[in-house]
Amino acid sequence: MMKSKLREVLIHIAGCVTFLALPIVFSPDANSVGDLWKYAPALKDFLVYLALILFFYFNFFYLIPVFYFKRKYTGFFLISFLCFAVIILLPNSLVNEDNGFHAQRSSYRPEPPPPPDERYPMPPPPRMPEQQQTSRSILLDVSHQVFLFLAVFFFSLILKISNRWRQSEKEKLNAELSYLKAQINPHFLFNTLNSIYSLAIEKSDQTPAAIVKLSGMMRYVISDSGHHLVSLSKEIDYIRNYIELQKIRFGNAVPLSFRVNGVYVGERIAPLILISFVENAFKHGVNAAEDSDIRIEINITTHQLHFTAFNNKVTVQEMPEDKGGLGIENTRKRLELLYPGRHTLEITDDPHYFSVSLLLQLT
Repeated sequence: MMKSKLREVLIHIAGCVTFLALPIVFSPDANSVGDLWKYAPALKDFLVYLALILFFYFNFFYLIPVFYFKRKYTGFFLISFLCFAVIILLPNSLVNEDNGFHAQRSSYRPEPPPPPDERYPMPPPPRMPEQQQTSRSILLDVSHQVFLFLAVFFFSLILKISNRWRQSEKEKLNAELSYLKAQINPHFLFNTLNSIYSLAIEKSDQTPAAIVKLSGMMRYVISDSGHHLVSLSKEIDYIRNYIELQKIRFGNAVPLSFRVNGVYVGERIAPLILISFVENAFKHGVNAAEDSDIRIEINITTHQLHFTAFNNKVTVQEMPEDKGGLGIENTRKRLELLYPGRHTLEITDDPHYFSVSLLLQLT
């Protein structure tokens, strides 16, 4: 976040310096900043460009949010017009040909024309009246300033609207992710409490251990799942605790394989992005009277995670909230929102088995 802010500030500084350098670059008189105080036209252009920068930020941070976004269009355009008038009139009133900043326009002098042929005398070229020359020069200056003002005005407007659109899209994304997480967390809590309830009914000695594991899982859900990214080690510990709870519940009645391969220290992942696939394997793959088989594997390489889950399909009694694959569908949406173009999800729904293969780019 700090790097992004610093980069944005540096871009603004570079843009302002470049913009202020234009009067020097294109002036026929001024070759450096010091020359601006010697040549009135160059100084006048410099002040106009400086005023345009001030207007850009005034428009960007105040006029557009306070007037334009609140549909106060009359005040918005009226203040903008007043700013334009100030930008045009103020430099001309501060700098003129007699205020001490004036010097000759340029050291460049055109070569005199060749002497006329005495055999073919040519009439002298017509001279434009001085008043007409002055009017034409003022008209060109004003036209140039109008163009610059409109360019700065519309650029700041488009940039602010674009920033607001991106912010609204980000807020929409966060709201949708929060909604999806809100659906996942109660789903997890119901399944886990149901497991502990079964242990309590059986008066199992493993009930206290199961409660301790559940408390650790709930701590992760409450304190860490609200973050955009979490440590991959915490996510794997969360899955491992969930599987341990299922082992406590079913014992050796269900063949179960869970393996984690690779080094994942320092890697980060979106929270609760894998648990739905694990829950689904237990939800639809456990029946002591049938041939159950659950295999879950996580392979981590450099900035890449490959998750696989496999379970045989067995007869289960589904609860109303378990129908329709709510958990997997939510996870699919979260992957599309959080890892666009950075994940590959393959789901095989065979009459006899169900498998998931997820390849995820972690950075």
